[in-house]
Amino acid sequence: MSEMHQRCGIPLAEATDPHVLFDCWMKDAKASELNDPNAMSLATATPGGVPSVRIVLLKRFDASGFAFYTNGESRKGGELRANPHAALCFHWKSRHRQVRVEGTITELPAADADAYFEHRPRMSQVGAWASQQSRPLASREELESLTKQVGERFPKEVPRPPYWTGFLLTPRTIEFWQEGDFRLHDRILFTCGADGSWGKGRIFP
Repeated sequence: MSEMHQRCGIPLAEATDPHVLFDCWMKDAKASELNDPNAMSLATATPGGVPSVRIVLLKRFDASGFAFYTNGESRKGGELRANPHAALCFHWKSRHRQVRVEGTITELPAADADAYFEHRPRMSQVGAWASQQSRPLASREELESLTKQVGERFPKEVPRPPYWTGFLLTPRTIEFWQEGDFRLHDRILFTCGADGSWGKGRIFP
């Protein structure tokens, strides 16, 4: 395996804690990815099983799970509330790596969303009010007009919209994928047991 793949310092086959390994891989990605190393595909589904997927940004990661923020009235927000099961996929092309996560969703406390929203750039705060996310929009001009109106409404501090919230995905499984020659990739799957401990196994590429 190349030096680039080994930079993390934790050999994939020897890793025992998926949280520590993910943190290590994320640090590598931040050092090599040109844009948004915290970008992740978020897959949701309706209660009837109709799926949808989009890219969102991971804003916090710790032993409790993966946190991100969004408009709770958007399509993804509605699906997360109606069917609190979701999946994530990180792809770091520069590192030849993927991480796939599956788990359950809980909504973060309002105080958590307040604290994060307070530190967003002002125009991102304004945009959260102006955008009726996932709903039909007549024109770009309408969006720009709404953005201007919100800016005038809140000339100083911009409060968090009541529908803007955060979600936490608590993982049941975390799979680490490292590209190998001739598509003989390394895939290590961690599975969380009922007691909270993590089991580990290798799966075919």
